[in-house]
Amino acid sequence: MIEFKPVRLEDRAVIERYTMPSGICNCDLAFANMYCWQAVFHSAWAEIGGFLVIRFQIDGGERIGYMQPVGEGDFGPILPLLREDAHAHGQRLRIIGLTDEGRDTIRRIVPCHFAFESDRALEDYVYNADDLRNLAGRRYQPKRNHINRFTAEYPDYCYEELTPDRFGECMALEREWRKAHEGHTSELCAEQRAMQRAFEHFEELGLIGGCIYVGDRLAAFTYGSAVNDHTFDTHVEKADTEFDGAFTIINKLFAQHLPERFTLINREEDLGLDGLRQAKLSYHPAFLQHKFAAICMHPDEVACKELWMKAFGDDEQFADSFIMRYYSRRRMLTAEAEGRMAAMLHLLPFRTELGRTTYIYGVATDPAFRGRGLASQLMREAMRLIAERGDDAALLIPTPGKEWLREFYGRFGFAGDVPARFVSADRFDFGTGDAAADRAMVWRRDSSVPLPEQLTASWHS
Repeated sequence: MIEFKPVRLEDRAVIERYTMPSGICNCDLAFANMYCWQAVFHSAWAEIGGFLVIRFQIDGGERIGYMQPVGEGDFGPILPLLREDAHAHGQRLRIIGLTDEGRDTIRRIVPCHFAFESDRALEDYVYNADDLRNLAGRRYQPKRNHINRFTAEYPDYCYEELTPDRFGECMALEREWRKAHEGHTSELCAEQRAMQRAFEHFEELGLIGGCIYVGDRLAAFTYGSAVNDHTFDTHVEKADTEFDGAFTIINKLFAQHLPERFTLINREEDLGLDGLRQAKLSYHPAFLQHKFAAICMHPDEVACKELWMKAFGDDEQFADSFIMRYYSRRRMLTAEAEGRMAAMLHLLPFRTELGRTTYIYGVATDPAFRGRGLASQLMREAMRLIAERGDDAALLIPTPGKEWLREFYGRFGFAGDVPARFVSADRFDFGTGDAAADRAMVWRRDSSVPLPEQLTASWHS
């Protein structure tokens, strides 16, 4: 098992020896973030084969994840060591924060053994520093107008460097800001603890900050640190919302006061919050830093993915997304032939207007084994299980353009042609990819119950 050490202040020089020249813009590689959020993620590090590896606790501490190894060359040879370390903790290997290049490296070294997904809510917004410093051009006119209104209304404003004598005021402003955001209490309390730790070790962490004052009243503050030699990460930005435009002006003036060596500014993720997303997009990022997560698949998951790709021709990303979010061996029925998975289907739990409803999804047969009755065998078993557990209904969506499937599924009691809509927290597309083509055939326990004009199926695990 690899000997990982907790991230300590005295480790900064060693860790930044890897991260500063890396060119990776992921905000999670900023040493200050690792250190300040350690109470939440229990960040630990190790040097392995010339690479820096950071290990986190994720999903509330239930799982561990390893950041993409940082160093020169190919990190492929250390993947078996990370897998062994994960197994020693009773877990599969999860690698997080993968760049596009990191994902491609793993695909090349161990093809078809990992599933990958990038969560849009966790992608970092990275901007050209000069864009934020100057706000030049027509697309930034609304920002300039906002700043002009602020300076006209508050002519006595001033920008000041964030220094230790101002930390108390900043924490007070943060507490007031938090009162207006009670819907995210636990997350914000964690952020408050991270801020407190940052202020306690501001200089040792290499943090830089700025403030806006209106008269003698603190209107906004911000701070951050380097991710790499040319990218600065804004960790925190808070403003008193009584001062309209305070966020806009602190953003611009702070960018202007950063050292010129920083050509990129990372303003971190939007956490899937619509308002935050629109605000970050309004500054026109140069790019979004993908942060792929990868899981080392179990043999049944590998077989499912391979069959999915053969049968449906979907892109690999879609198959990976299904496996990482919704796959369960307990919900998959399979038939084998010649020592491998030859056919499958998935029984997914939903609620519809008809009650508890199973969605029979991903019915697939390997082209090499079609015509042997394997799909019929699986459908009979599926209907037996659905009836046995007392579901009110079942639905499936025949592949558009294959009319013979309607006759096939009709043999198992499915009927109708009902428009279907799927609802899940992550908006996964359980349909055909074309909402207009998502038309369901339905089996009802009580066939006298009329079919609704439209089915709304909500995920119900």
